Amino acid sequence: MIDAPESFHCIDERLGDFGMRLVDPATDAPLLHEWVTHPKSTYWMMQQASVADVWAEHEAIAASDHHRAYLGLFGYRARFLAEVYDPAHSELAAAYDVAEGDLGMHVLTAPAQRPIPGFTRGVITAVMRLLFEGCAAKRVVVEPDVENEAIHRLNEYVGFRPERTVPLAGKRGLLSFCTRTDFERSEAKGATR
Repeated sequence: MIDAPESFHCIDERLGDFGMRLVDPATDAPLLHEWVTHPKSTYWMMQQASVADVWAEHEAIAASDHHRAYLGLFGYRARFLAEVYDPAHSELAAAYDVAEGDLGMHVLTAPAQRPIPGFTRGVITAVMRLLFEGCAAKRVVVEPDVENEAIHRLNEYVGFRPERTVPLAGKRGLLSFCTRTDFERSEAKGATR
């Protein structure tokens, strides 16, 4: 069972406030549908999803003891989605030896008409703080598609170390890990408080 807060807040010294709250499936599904079906979100593998599909997916997450979804706020507007999950209750359980204190993470930034320099770095740093400070993770695991170079660069920025490629449903994932020490020694160190 994930011990995760209902909301989390941190400050990026360059960008400002980041907030996260649990997704409300009924309220947030239409907006999340716009995000996950956008062409830039191809790696979420929901390009053909309906609003009802997104709603059902988030209802299942909300009902789970092993998965949480957060709507991320920046400038008082919804700007990103973060998911936190227990890898022992996911397909990763067959890919590596899950250790106590491991938490998995997915992050998606909303399509933007005017990109904000450094925004995605601010988002992933805020999500890592949620995991280590709000959820008491000992280690964070990710498994992005091996072709997703942009997320690999972001993961490296916050301290992830790639281990190996693993076959997963619909993709080849780059299994990567980040401990609290890795995060504290990363480029992201000092960006938020």
